[in-house]
Parts: sequence; C-alpha cells; structure tokens
Amino acid sequence: MWAAAALSAGLLELPFPLAGPLPAWRTAFAWFGVVPLLWAVLSAAGTRQPRPLRRAFLLAYLCGFLWYVGNCYWVRDTMMHYGDMPVGAPTLLLIGYSLVLGLYFGLFGLGVALVRRASGDTRLALAVAPVLWAGLELAAARITSVPWDQLGYSQVDNTLVNQLAPWTGVYGISFLLVAVNALITGGVLLDRRSGRRVWGVAGAVLLMVGGGGVLIAPPKPAATASAVLIQPNLDVAGDNRWAGPGEWDSHMAEFARLAGEQCKTYIAGIPQTGAPTGEIICPPYTTHPDLVAWPESPAPFEEDDARFQNALVKLARQMQAPLVVGNIGTDFSAEEQAWREYNSALVVGADGSRVGRYDKIHLVPFGEYIPFQNLLKFAHKLTGRVSTFTRGDERKVFRLNGHRYGIFICYESVFADEVREFAELGAEVLVNISDDGWYGDTSAPWQHLNMARMRAIENRRWILRDTNTGVTAVIDPYGRVRQSLPRHQVDALPAQFGFRDDVTFYTAHGDLFAWACAILGLVAMAWAGRKILRQALYPTKVQSKVRS
Repeated sequence: MWAAAALSAGLLELPFPLAGPLPAWRTAFAWFGVVPLLWAVLSAAGTRQPRPLRRAFLLAYLCGFLWYVGNCYWVRDTMMHYGDMPVGAPTLLLIGYSLVLGLYFGLFGLGVALVRRASGDTRLALAVAPVLWAGLELAAARITSVPWDQLGYSQVDNTLVNQLAPWTGVYGISFLLVAVNALITGGVLLDRRSGRRVWGVAGAVLLMVGGGGVLIAPPKPAATASAVLIQPNLDVAGDNRWAGPGEWDSHMAEFARLAGEQCKTYIAGIPQTGAPTGEIICPPYTTHPDLVAWPESPAPFEEDDARFQNALVKLARQMQAPLVVGNIGTDFSAEEQAWREYNSALVVGADGSRVGRYDKIHLVPFGEYIPFQNLLKFAHKLTGRVSTFTRGDERKVFRLNGHRYGIFICYESVFADEVREFAELGAEVLVNISDDGWYGDTSAPWQHLNMARMRAIENRRWILRDTNTGVTAVIDPYGRVRQSLPRHQVDALPAQFGFRDDVTFYTAHGDLFAWACAILGLVAMAWAGRKILRQALYPTKVQSKVRS
C-alpha cells in the first residue's frame, strides 16, 4: 500500500513541466495517476487491521508530501540562491512546505476512507472522490493560498477537455480527471456483481476520448492589435541601481530601442529548452504599437523618481503608444505616518499623461511580505533580497486607445477567481507582468506559464505575458502560445493580439462549481463521520438493525 501511494506521487509528477515545456504525451498520466492511491486508500479502509482511517490518511499524506517535494523542488533552489538562509535551511523549508500542503492529500484519503467505512460501499466512496478532490483544491487556494499546479492544469493543451474551463474553471477539469481515475479504480477493485466491467470500460473509454483531446487543434482567432513586450533579462541578484556615470541614460536608451522593435523574427509557439524550434516568422509592420510593456523586474524604477517620470513621458510620446511599466509605487499613510511601498504597474498614456497605477493585491508570503511579523521575526532571513510591500486594495481596468486593459502581477496569475474579476470588470485583454528570474532554470517558469494559459481559457481573453527573464509570450483565448521569446536573453517581442468583451460563465460566477464540490464533500464527510461515531458508541443497536 505504501509503495502504491508513492507510485501515485511519481505518476502525478509526470503530467506537469519538470525542467522545460511539457510534451503532450505526458499529460496522459493525469488520467490514471491517482489510481494506485485510491486502491491503497480503499484497501486500507476495507481492512480489519486497527485504525484503518489513520492508515488511509497517512497513505494519502505520504503521496501528497512526495508530490509537493517533486513538483515544487524549486522552492529550495530559490531560497538557497536568494533567501540569505543558513546552509540546510532551504531544504528544511521545502520539507516543511510539503508537510503542510501534503495535508490536503491526507484529507482526501481520509474522506474517501470515511465514506467507504460508513457505507460499506466502495462505489459510493469512488463517486465521492472527485467531489472531495475539487473541494480540497479550492481549500488550498483559499486557506493556504497555494493553488500551485492543481491537477487540471495538466490538461492545458487538451482542447477537448479545456472546454470545461469557461464554465467550471480549472476545478472542473480536476474533477473530470479524478472521476476517470475513480472509474478505472472501480474496474480493479469492484466485483462482478458491483459492475466491475462497466466501471472499467467507462473509465477506459473516457481516458481514450478525453486524453485524445491533445490531438485536436484549438481555434485560431485573428489578431487585430499589436504590442511590444520587453524582456530586459536583468539579474535578480545583481546590482541594478544604475547609479554609475551615464548608466541610467544608457539603460533608458536600451529601453527605448527595444520598445521600437516593430518587425523582427520570433518563435511561433513555446520556446524549447535547447535551440529554439518552431516556425520563425515576422509580423506585419505597423506605424506604432497599441501598447509597450516593461515587466516586473529589479530595475530601479520608483514612481516618485523624477528621472523615471520624465523618461516615461519622453518614451510614450516618442512611441505614440501607452505604456505599462512594472515599478515600485509609493504613497504616504497618514494613519501610519510613514511611506508605503507597493509592487505596482504604472500606466502612462500615449501623450505621456499618468493614467493610473495597479498595486499588486496578492503578495507572495515570505517573498514580498512576512505574515505574523511579530511571531515570525526569524522569517526576515527569507526576504534577504526582496522588499516588504504593502498589499493593494483595488482591482482596476484601464482604458487605453478605446479599449479596456486588466493588469495582474506575477503570482496573482495562479488565482483563477481573482484574475477573472478583471474580465468581469470589462477588461478586453489581460496583461501579466512577472519576474520569473527568481526561479532560475527550474520547472517553475514553465509551470507558471501554463497556469497563466489556463486564465486565458477560463475567461476567453488574450493575455500579454511580459517577463524579466522569460517566458515572455502572447497567449490567445484558447490557451495557445502564439508568439514567444527564448529565455535568458535581452529582447523584445512585437506581439500580435486581439480584444474580446464577451463574458464566460466562469468570469461571471467564479468558483461556483468548486464551492458546490466543497460543500458536498463536507456533507459527505460529516455524514460518514457521524455514522461511524454512532457505530462506535452503539455497536449493539447497529448490529441488531443490520440483522433485522
């Protein structure tokens, strides 16, 4: 049983990017990767050995712990290079991170085992499994705020299955995957009288039909506008103050040069980890772009710096285009009698006027702020090279050249219910600025890209994804990467994109499906727990009832 739980952890690593773009064939593992875990949990729940529920919980907990260690190994790498931590501390941090988040897997195993013990029916336990999984994914997003690589993201290239996302968000895809896993498990565990053959055949058919969705090409909407996405490739750990003689002017001249890139070659698709592959084409020349973007980066861009303000005015007028520029925003708090800093995106009109500023709302804990600072004073070690920012308090949509733009920053892209609010507010295109340089050459930049792609699918919006070190890309409303740049090079992407103002069900209603699963899962666990408790307190009554 323990080996089966560990096997599931290994199988569930495979449908996610490990160190580069995800090959389409690996997405198939998500359709049966949970089977060994379900077999182990249900076998433990059905055994007469002592404490079967605890065993089921620990089996699933082991699976979750191993999965997080493998999927999020980059946490250790990032903290080791940038956290200013003692030797060995980054490894301990990864272990602690995985022990906490692995609890969601443990609760999944406990819930399935509870229903199996209470009902005595494996079929009912398997039917509840996808409900519990989707509900616990929602809990990970809302309670611990780490919805990283939820199971449904594994199918971001599956055109057939992705049609669920505009209705249910990524949670509906996770639900479907676990449902197929449950059907296959039923084909293994159930006896003939319980419909073993029906469960197995249904699971196999759905696996082949659903998994085959990667072979279907998504629609290709036409692009009607252009933008220049700048990839400065600044060293996140280097000295980026630009304080030397003429250094500021030199960097701003490079900024202007890159912003002027109008016709050049780029990668049509996702860049590979080796030599770039795919079609290399040149977009049509335009007089001036509809937008120029500079990403979240370690550039010394501070809103109250007169040099910075003057440079943006000059550039906007020169390009005759509005700008979205990652920077440090500031304001004075009369209540605190202190200046506050924000991780911000400054929006400047084509005439050089200040249109507005979006302040990042969902900050990275232990990266951009320290939760419970009075209790966790030691945690300042984790933010050695990162500022402590104040949380923004308003999602905004900016009107530029007659169209509405929504901007979100870095880690915010993993929160589906938050990103969809920009589209609900009327954004016709989404701009995601990010600095994935902190991740280095790990799996995280590719995982981050795929989560941003799912946001495009859920809301049916183009996404302009501008990053410091890559992956800088244009994502269409069906999640297809239409254009991109290779990582780790100073470059600019003349992006072709479009506008949409239709509203999907998910955009309008958010995590309604996931909340329904969470409520049903809690009801199922409460019913099962109550029934098992009654059996323990009144065994004689229960047995006589069974005999009658």
